Amino acid sequence: MAISIPHGARSTANQVLAGVDLNRKWILITGCDEEIGFETMNALAANGAHVFGLATSLAGAKSACDQVGPRATPVECDLADFDSVTAAAQMIRRLHVSLDAIIANAEAAIPPTLRTRYGIELQFLANHIGHFALVNQLLELVRNGSGRIVVVSSSASVQTPAEGIMFDNLDGYRFYDPDTFYGQSKLAMALYAKELSRRLRRRAIAVNSLHAGAKGTGTRKELFPSLRVLRSTVQQFLKSVGQRAATAALLAASPCVTGITGEYWSDCQVAKGSPLLNDGELAKRLWEASVQIVQRIMNATRSTASVSSRREAIEG
Repeated sequence: MAISIPHGARSTANQVLAGVDLNRKWILITGCDEEIGFETMNALAANGAHVFGLATSLAGAKSACDQVGPRATPVECDLADFDSVTAAAQMIRRLHVSLDAIIANAEAAIPPTLRTRYGIELQFLANHIGHFALVNQLLELVRNGSGRIVVVSSSASVQTPAEGIMFDNLDGYRFYDPDTFYGQSKLAMALYAKELSRRLRRRAIAVNSLHAGAKGTGTRKELFPSLRVLRSTVQQFLKSVGQRAATAALLAASPCVTGITGEYWSDCQVAKGSPLLNDGELAKRLWEASVQIVQRIMNATRSTASVSSRREAIEG
């Protein structure tokens, strides 16, 4: 069945939510202090939603939420730090609210050289594993029948190794290229959305992933005339922040997409994405590997905390 959605590449977050009443809706978004995250949060709150804005630091989250107003609550959540992820999830659960949507938007900056934590390359850890752990800890709060989970992937998810996910090189020590590992992390996020959609069908929770679009920049006056023409032409295909936030806002809260799940989106429309997104076995294998990684990290952090507590008791 063809999907008819009256929005496209030039739509903004405010436009896709125009006339949508989000009062009494609770929505969580990571990376609220990043451009797309802030714009999405602002549009949701402007339409009545109460938004939990998560950022790596409490100061960053608070600064972004203060600009939005009383409908935004700041929460510290460093997706590369599992103590921080667990603390954020516990804080949200203690509020006893039902979430209407979760938007996994935050992303780690591409490091020029290999960086790891918990034995995992940083981009894969923060972009995929951190979101995997956070969202899965909050699934019980998402409303059955109407809840939505939105995963911000990227067109870079098609720029991956042939096998898609390098399960034998998740620490990056056998081979490391920043862009390749960024693409791998974004493919992992989209595959996670596919598998999560399958697992949540009985609860009728919609899960979709998306490519936000290329970032636009202003034309610099000091460029030579020929380069200004080229930049002007390219600008036609680039997007403002509001346009880049549109697809996430649409999938999180617009009635236009009710009931649609398991899709990859771009320009407010269903798109093809990487051919690997059709590989159900790859998605399942990634899920199983992610569960093992999360369990290993959680066990290690608990053991470290236990040792620290015993040492403090002895020294005290």
